[in-house]
Amino acid sequence: MKSLFLSAGSAFLAIAFHAGVSAEPQPVDRIVAIVNSEPITAGELNLRSRMAERQLRQQAVTLPDNAELQRQVLERLILDRAQVQSARELGLRVEDVQIERAVARMAEENGLTVSAFRDRLESDGMTFERFRSDMRDGILMTRLREREVDARIEIAESEVDLQVNISRQARVPELKIAQILVGVSENIGPQQIERLRLRAEDIARQARAGADFSRLAATFSDARGALESGGSLGWRTADRWPSLFTDALQGKPAGTVAGPLRSGAGFHVVRLEEERSAASESAKPVVQTRARHILVRPGSGPAGDAEAQRLLNELRERVLARRSEFADLARQYSADGSAARGGDLGWLDPGDTVPEFDQVMQALPLNELSQPVRSPFGWHLIVVNERRNGSAADRERIAARNVIRERKIEEQAQEWLRRLRDKTFVELRLD
Repeated sequence: MKSLFLSAGSAFLAIAFHAGVSAEPQPVDRIVAIVNSEPITAGELNLRSRMAERQLRQQAVTLPDNAELQRQVLERLILDRAQVQSARELGLRVEDVQIERAVARMAEENGLTVSAFRDRLESDGMTFERFRSDMRDGILMTRLREREVDARIEIAESEVDLQVNISRQARVPELKIAQILVGVSENIGPQQIERLRLRAEDIARQARAGADFSRLAATFSDARGALESGGSLGWRTADRWPSLFTDALQGKPAGTVAGPLRSGAGFHVVRLEEERSAASESAKPVVQTRARHILVRPGSGPAGDAEAQRLLNELRERVLARRSEFADLARQYSADGSAARGGDLGWLDPGDTVPEFDQVMQALPLNELSQPVRSPFGWHLIVVNERRNGSAADRERIAARNVIRERKIEEQAQEWLRRLRDKTFVELRLD
């Protein structure tokens, strides 16, 4: 449920703030790429490249040469631009009030007022307007992925059964894995695929011969985030990694390089960074809530908020007067993936949703309708259908379902991004 409710921003924004990008003249008049009909300028590319370079230095990652760095950054800009365009075509919007709240939260987290936060950004070479624009794009991309990937994830009970059995086995270890992805487009021929496979083979040979894996990832990987992270995918329990990776690395010592491994996204070269024992999770029972909601995303400005509240109040009156069923109205009006289920959010533990939603839901008596509730995602009408004392077995199945969901989202998001990139018209003018 966190993927549906917890607010998200762009990692790029945090880099901009903490990396200290110095102010330099920006050549904004030269176009380096056109994505569908929108240009990407040299100024945008240079700013992002300097930010990526600073982050790599902070992480002690050996930098690729400047041409390769710019190529990687430009590809990221192209993919981001394609996502934002797709989101706008679908009518997705981020309202100014949400941006203002997000900026205020970020300033507070850094111990600054909004005014001081703005001064800090501008001293680092980024205008406040550009920062807000990038934040808006980051939220748009998150909403697009929620709609196109997260909301379409289906999990069978048999999959949950299997995951529960896996999790019950003796202490599943945690693995830290890094990868290099050589992406394969959908509409290329066998000869091109073979060239890409040979490229991945060469990268794997370099990695096995002792080359710096993070530098290879920053130089060659097509995976999202590889440039900033040096290919590191972080820590996860073994059952939360794609089986493609764990099958190749199972029982191997830290430092093992495997691949190329073929998936729908391309050829993966993976390295086992470290392994450790996983901490056991508490099975303490909690009160779980089964709720439905209707989410309305407001239009621009105060009038948009007022209209969203007016609509939800009207829907609330229709349910109270028994003129309509809540589930039917959710299917018709709700703006998130639960609409197809009549607004059903399933069984929720405390803290599974954002605080604004969770506090109201926890306080609602059974089968009573809330007043319209504002969250970072819009306005909600909430009804609680059931509550129960969640047993250890219940929590075990919920945890198993979340593991499966997270794994599927990651796998399918990579495939979805590849398809989006393939259908995007791109004219490169970098040279």
